Amino acid sequence: MAAAKAGDRVSVHYTGSLDDGTVFDSSRDKAPLAFTLGAGEVIAGFDTAVDGMQIGEVRRTVIPAEKAYGDYNEELLFAVANEQLPVGLEAEIGEQYQMRQPDGQLIIVTVRDVSAEGVVFDANHPLAGQDLSFEIELMSIN
Repeated sequence: MAAAKAGDRVSVHYTGSLDDGTVFDSSRDKAPLAFTLGAGEVIAGFDTAVDGMQIGEVRRTVIPAEKAYGDYNEELLFAVANEQLPVGLEAEIGEQYQMRQPDGQLIIVTVRDVSAEGVVFDANHPLAGQDLSFEIELMSIN
């Protein structure tokens, strides 16, 4: 039986969880995730985990933060004064917004703090700094 290798188009079912067992994402209730192995379409550690799998194989793996969404970076926290926020914005901790960077790129930020002076936003990925556990089942190789 053929094994998945770089350049193959593969589809997988997966369940991702944190150290405490909390499931943060799963494809089990939807279509399998399809991607080209080794093309950088998924986090690096996920590519590595699928490499060499055979159809029907189930693999459990832990992807360290540096091969997932990177380490948590305190420098990606920033405050915006109330007078610089859109009129009528009533931000709440945990909400996510899109912001446009000076170069035009859109980023997702999470509200970390709200005060009388303004809002503190976090531009880290919500899973940054966390090791991720995955159960992966290879469904097809094309």
